[in-house]
Amino acid sequence: MPTHNKNYWIVGSVLLVILFLVVVSRFVGSRDGQEIQPLQEQASPEIPPEIKTEENQEPVLQVYISEEGSVRSMDFEEYIKGVVAGEMKPDWPETALAAQAIIARSFTLQKIEENGGVPQRNAHASTDIEEFQAYDAEAITENVEKAVEMTRGEVVVHQGNFIRGWFHAFAGPQTALADEGLAFKGGNPPYIHVVRSPATDIVPQEEKDWDESFSLEQIRSAVQEVTGEDPGPITEFEIVEKGPSGRVTLFRANDTEVVAPDLRLALGSTEMRSTFINEMDISGNEVTFSGTGFGHGVGMCQWGARAHADDGLSPEEIVRYYYKDVDIVKLWD
Repeated sequence: MPTHNKNYWIVGSVLLVILFLVVVSRFVGSRDGQEIQPLQEQASPEIPPEIKTEENQEPVLQVYISEEGSVRSMDFEEYIKGVVAGEMKPDWPETALAAQAIIARSFTLQKIEENGGVPQRNAHASTDIEEFQAYDAEAITENVEKAVEMTRGEVVVHQGNFIRGWFHAFAGPQTALADEGLAFKGGNPPYIHVVRSPATDIVPQEEKDWDESFSLEQIRSAVQEVTGEDPGPITEFEIVEKGPSGRVTLFRANDTEVVAPDLRLALGSTEMRSTFINEMDISGNEVTFSGTGFGHGVGMCQWGARAHADDGLSPEEIVRYYYKDVDIVKLWD
């Protein structure tokens, strides 16, 4: 073999080895090709000082147990198991439950970092869904435990900060921006975007579309509750504005404008299930809404997460679908 051919062969072999090592290194510490950044990466935020212990160690939370009216110490992951069991159906695919676990951790840490969690209860978290997240320890199954364990310590961050881990039951055709679906006053976070929900074909009809009627007097009372102004007997009620996802963002009752997400809460979030209104009809003394979706529509669609899991996506892939330009980091082992 000529010397120059031999040299080319040696150089080529070295380059192949380097390329192989680069490819392998990208998958070290990852699952399903979804890279999980280790604790020492710059993208990892600090665990809030209220709960921080030793480096790389799982925190302990003070959890307000609303049913008992008491505060109980609880390992962080044990708390997350109860949240996943309370927020999502425990018999759903493990990867959907695992995605919920990642979001639940992120939600919890962001709330603790922002204001200490639930300061009015002298606690970091609460089992009262009105105060924090749903929680159901009795619904924890082996499936839930496996899902939480497979994503142990994983949280979502954007530019080194914990995201606001919003989620909802069913987005309808697509998710919403935060200022659109929640009337969030801080502007829309850059990681929240409008994406199609893949759940339309799997969500049960009773959880997909909804119809609800309210008397004009109920509308009047709700408008007054939200705005502080009495619009008077309702003679005109109309949709003024819709957002990028197609959800109503603003109604007008007589001469009084009212923000749609706030009106929904005042009327009842389980009655007026969403602000994705397909039709609105005023007849006699009633307003009838026909809509789709269940919840505010911001962040992760839970039925969408199940559809993604059925399609074989990993927990991290599901999370990255609903929150853009985010990192998933592991804060403890």
